[in-house]
Amino acid sequence: MSRRREIPKRQITPDAKYKDRLVAKFANVLMYGGKKSTAESILYGAFDVIEARYKEDAIEVFR
Repeated sequence: MSRRREIPKRQITPDAKYKDRLVAKFANVLMYGGKKSTAESILYGAFDVIEARYKEDAIEVFR
């Protein structure tokens, strides 16, 4: 066990477009190779498809 101090957990900043921490967390999990903007564009594209097909709020369907 390390003798150094305990590192505090980082706070996940809310998503820029929807201001939601769950969306930001999912984008971080979806991210591959450090390309967060690509992961966010894939996620936002999926939300657009959800809104177009189901005529509902994408965040509510996501939750």
